[in-house]
Formats: sequence, C-alpha cells, structure tokens
Amino acid sequence: MRLLLLSNSTNHGLGFLEHAEEMLRRFFGTRVQELLFVPYAAVRFPFDAFADRVADRFRALGIKVRAIHRELDPRRAVEVAEAIAVGGGNTFQLLTQLQELSLIEPIRDRVLGGVPYVGWSAGTNVACPTIKTTNDMPIVEPSSFAALDLVPFQINPHFTDARLPNHGGETRSERLLEFVTANPTVPVLALPEGTALLVEDGKTTLLGAAAATRFSAGSDPRTIDPGPLTL
Repeated sequence: MRLLLLSNSTNHGLGFLEHAEEMLRRFFGTRVQELLFVPYAAVRFPFDAFADRVADRFRALGIKVRAIHRELDPRRAVEVAEAIAVGGGNTFQLLTQLQELSLIEPIRDRVLGGVPYVGWSAGTNVACPTIKTTNDMPIVEPSSFAALDLVPFQINPHFTDARLPNHGGETRSERLLEFVTANPTVPVLALPEGTALLVEDGKTTLLGAAAATRFSAGSDPRTIDPGPLTL
C-alpha cells in the first residue's frame, strides 16, 4: 500500500500544490502515467474547474488526469485506475458522494492492492477509519462516518493550536483531546500545514519541515518530528 496524505493543498504565498511538488514527484516517479481524480469535496466551485486545476498541476509531473465525475461508470474507472487522487473541500460532502456512488469499497480494495493514493485535506480525512476528526462543518449528512480505513489512526489536517485574541472557545488541541477521551483506542495525528504522511513498504514517515502532534487517551499531546513514525 502506498499513500501520500497531505495536510493541505496551498501554503501561504505559494500556488496550488506547489509546496508538495517534490513530494508528489518522488511519490509517483515515472511509474504512473495517468491518475483518477475525485473532486467530490468541492462545494462552491464546479467539479470541472477543480479537475482542470489539478490537471494543470500534474501535467508538470508528466501525469495525465482523468476526472471521475466525467466517467460514465465511476466504479469501473476506479477498477482500472493507475493511481487515485482525492482533493480537498468539505469532508462530509466528499464522503456522502462516495457512499451514494458505492465507491468506498472499490477505492479501498484498489489501494490495499497497491494502487497509489494521494489525498489532501478532505482527501486525507477520508483515508482514516472515520471522518470524525475533520475540521469541516456537516453541511450534508452521510449515511455513516466510516471512511476508507486505510490507516489505523485518525488525522487532523490543517492543524494549528492558535487561540484568537479575546476568543474564549476551545483550541484545536482541546477538541482533539475530547475525541481521544471519547474514543480511547484511536490515536490522532495532527498535521500542520505544509506536512504530509508517506505510507510505503509498511512504514509511515512524516514529511515536511514542521512537527506533528500525536493525541492519545490518558496522555499529554506528544510532538513528533519529521521522519519515520511509530504510532
């Protein structure tokens, strides 16, 4: 199984996926000529516009992009895909679409069978056992929170523990501590922007310059530096 799970698609001051270009180049190498892109997380802009933006970025890597929403048979498109990329947006919208099109199991089967998977933001959230650690608002109601279950832990993309001045609400860390208290068998890896997880050859590696944070029941949050991980 080969996964590249990005926290975000756009770093401050850089273009779309520009910060991740070298990660993507190394991940795909020359083995993948075409990937299937899943734009279902988009809400306020058309799937076509999203797919075209992704195609522009991957063209620089020598990879052609097929958009699943343009396929007459989305399930068949998954079954023959060389690689799969799932974009960001709203995680509830994304999961609902995957469920309604009966694509959860086909995507999971293909990725477990060795097809490379790239996700960012919502696309990273759905790689987890559930989407319970997304930052998104539940604008639609999926039939279940269960997702692709490609990794045995939860991820929180776009992680920041900043507290707004004069704001008395909970920090992100406090919210994630609530999650692990209610779900004590499931740790959470919180990924700041600019970072990614590479899962390959049975190993998980934190990529990027920033540290991640691990949350687990009964323990204080633990900082994890870039490099190989043991979760």
